[in-house]
Amino acid sequence: MFLSNTKTFLLTLFILFASTAIAQQTPVDTVKAWDFSGVGTLNFSQVSLTNWAAGGQNSLSVLGITNLRADYKQGKSTWNNSLDFTYGLVKLEGNRMQKSDDKLELNLKYGYRASKRWYYTGQLNLKTQLTPTYSVTRDTLLSSFFSPAYILTSIGMDYKPNDKLSVFISPLTGKYTIVKSQYLADRGFFGVEPADKDSEGNIIPGTGEHFRKEFGGYVNIRYKNEIIENITWQSKLDLFTNYLQNPQNVDVNWENLVSFKVNKLISATLFAHLIYDDDVKVNVDRNDDGQIDGKGPRIQLKQTLGIGVSYKFK
Repeated sequence: MFLSNTKTFLLTLFILFASTAIAQQTPVDTVKAWDFSGVGTLNFSQVSLTNWAAGGQNSLSVLGITNLRADYKQGKSTWNNSLDFTYGLVKLEGNRMQKSDDKLELNLKYGYRASKRWYYTGQLNLKTQLTPTYSVTRDTLLSSFFSPAYILTSIGMDYKPNDKLSVFISPLTGKYTIVKSQYLADRGFFGVEPADKDSEGNIIPGTGEHFRKEFGGYVNIRYKNEIIENITWQSKLDLFTNYLQNPQNVDVNWENLVSFKVNKLISATLFAHLIYDDDVKVNVDRNDDGQIDGKGPRIQLKQTLGIGVSYKFK
């Protein structure tokens, strides 16, 4: 039921926003004003060993990346919509297939020109994942669809000096964290309020909160440029501070994708992702003895490198 309602909400929201922009123009002008494009990439990696004295493991991995865009520009109005999917699997010899990456991001941004380079702007951003993630032993759930989901609604000004750079500044932003899974909510994952405990310190199932809301300031910087022929760099930096609690602690989400184009089909990608959120606690070893002895906020880093096939369409 939750999944069905979520899909209905997102579809309704997208249709509503798109219809608002389309209604401003005649049918002929609207068709000319829209620009649809996308890129699909499928990367492979394999290690095969036979009588290899130094040892090692056979492995196979695959990573799929899809970026879809629908951009509208007519008169003083602009409408930028993007939908990004990333999903990866890895298989080590003797082990079952495991997920290596999983991301779904929807971004809707409407702007109305205020001057040559500035736009009055409203933006909605949703980030979540598609499938559940478990511990290595597969006996503990770590995350799943809409557990978490991060939704940001922002009103502010967007600075666009050219087609490569966008700097969106919002002093009025609502950040909403959703943890659909009751198991994760009861344990206070991703910053939501954990479940109550009984007199013996045991969790009372079903009492954990599913929803956390914050209000603060937000900065979103997006940059895309062909830095060298056939090498494109895309960077997205999100900064958020909660006015109501510890405003000095800034949430950081920074994604960088470098694409190397060999020919029309063959490409290579290097992706680096940095996250810091003081409300998200991870396992830590405070005394460096090799044993996990608590939880706390830490810088999270992820890096992937892949070579595969890529197709760009308009």
